[in-house]
Amino acid sequence: MEIKRDYYLNKLIAAKHDKLIKVVTGIRRCGKSYLLNTIFYHYLLNEGVAEDHIIKIALDDADYENLLEPKNLSRFIKDKIEDKEMYYVILDEIQLVNNFESVLNGLLRIDNVDIYVTGSNSKFLSTDIITEFRGRGEEIRIYPLSYSEFMSVYSGDKLDGWVEYCTYGGLPLVVSMQNDERKMAYLREQQQNVYINDVIERNNIKNDTELVNLVEIISSSIGSLSNPKKISDTFKSTAGMNIDPKTISSYLKYLEEAFIIEKATRYDVKGKKYISTPYKFYFSDIGIRNSLINFRQQEETHIMENIIYLELKRRGFNVDVGVIEMKTSSENEYTYKQLEIDFVANKGNNKFYIQSAFSMPTSDKIEQEQRPLLKINDSFKKFIIVKDYIKRNRDENGIITMSVFDFLLDMDSLEY
Repeated sequence: MEIKRDYYLNKLIAAKHDKLIKVVTGIRRCGKSYLLNTIFYHYLLNEGVAEDHIIKIALDDADYENLLEPKNLSRFIKDKIEDKEMYYVILDEIQLVNNFESVLNGLLRIDNVDIYVTGSNSKFLSTDIITEFRGRGEEIRIYPLSYSEFMSVYSGDKLDGWVEYCTYGGLPLVVSMQNDERKMAYLREQQQNVYINDVIERNNIKNDTELVNLVEIISSSIGSLSNPKKISDTFKSTAGMNIDPKTISSYLKYLEEAFIIEKATRYDVKGKKYISTPYKFYFSDIGIRNSLINFRQQEETHIMENIIYLELKRRGFNVDVGVIEMKTSSENEYTYKQLEIDFVANKGNNKFYIQSAFSMPTSDKIEQEQRPLLKINDSFKKFIIVKDYIKRNRDENGIITMSVFDFLLDMDSLEY
């Protein structure tokens, strides 16, 4: 089963020959190696690049063990460069090479070399990887399969696919498995022995029970406002554990650096400023999230919100949680209430305000979802995304309502 990942392939194509190291990052098992070693590799061949001008090395292969020494790797690559034509260097699991930065920075000095790398664990689970190259690298972040990518290989209809995707997420290997038992077992194995262990080992965490419990708490409250102090209080009340908020803050940072969770900060739309706390967390794969709580708490409303957030991030938006302050009066007394906009999505000069509403069965629910959008006094587009199969429509206030399926299956769904 071949899963096309054209969105990321086009990113790699756009970055060709830009004299930067292309660093493909993302959560483990999301398809980084397949993107470079299979999809991009075959693209280059189809474009007429000679096979001997693609230097492709899987550094976790025992046959290349001697290349884990940086001088050996550097010499091996340079010995293959025999003419002035462009050479494409694709290095998988580069973090296994000691002092790999010196190898890559050395290759950058060769005019006819274009460099692409992936990695796992250690530095390549950290969002600070680009600083290793002091402006000479660019990150190409990839996510597990989007709903659209998932549906390209799913044999059922959109609704059945939605249920499957909301349960098991988008890790490519999970999608290829044929029964629920295998999918659940694989996801449990990954979250226990890969994702959490990577964070523990990289950061020398001594008390892994604290980290595991923290991830379970975050898993149970995706899309809810939180902060280290609030989480610390939850530990005390539910588990009888005293964990300092500073420790929790460090753990949350480690999980973000490992691409397991992402933090969405609140943004005051009228005041045009960020609000430091509280904030929200979303998971980069909903299947991993579900496995962390043993596939309980399948609240479709929160899962849909998480999936919309991921889709916006995948499309290259910066995504914040919007806040609108509203003044109300009662018996000559004024009070202020904060209304929330689920997502404020920014990319370049484009901005979109988006509510994830799941369903709006009553006029009161419609009013509730529209209220914060109506308080915004700029001309950027405003959307309400619902689970129901509905025809996209725009009301007299300019608010567009669309189905989550139309949003997810059309990359340009926000543009028209």
